[in-house]
Parts: sequence; structure tokens; C-alpha cells
Amino acid sequence: MYLAIKNVQPTPNYELILTFENGETRLFDMNPYLGTGIFKELKDISLFYSVKVSFDTIEWENEADLDPEILYNDSRSLNE
Repeated sequence: MYLAIKNVQPTPNYELILTFENGETRLFDMNPYLGTGIFKELKDISLFYSVKVSFDTIEWENEADLDPEILYNDSRSLNE
């Protein structure tokens, strides 16, 4: 089971502040992904900032997206 994303806020250092349906806020670092496939395009900061919630996850204008399980499991809690 995974938690849906309810809000996303990009940061200037290619991190995402994510709010999940359980109310938890977590920080996800996109830097490790920026050298791979479609995610290379997100090095363009204006494209990176185009991120939005789409259904239960997030998506950018170039149609790149990530599984909400990855976003949750590979992020760190900001609620501490």
C-alpha cells in the first residue's frame, strides 16, 4: 500500500517537499535522478519548477513522473 501525494513544493536545490495523505511532510532529493533518462531535462530549473500533483503522485510538464512509493520510501521526514 502506498500513500498518495497531496502537495508538492520544489526547492532551488532540486529537492521536493512532499505532503502525503497521512499529513506527513517529507523531503525528496531529485539530484541522484538528474543524470538519467527523461529526468535529465529537469536540470532546467524552470522545468523542474513545473512539478504538480497528478492523481496520487507528481508529474512535470515533460511528462516525467515518479511512483509515490519511491517518493515516500526514498525521502526523509520533516515532521521530526
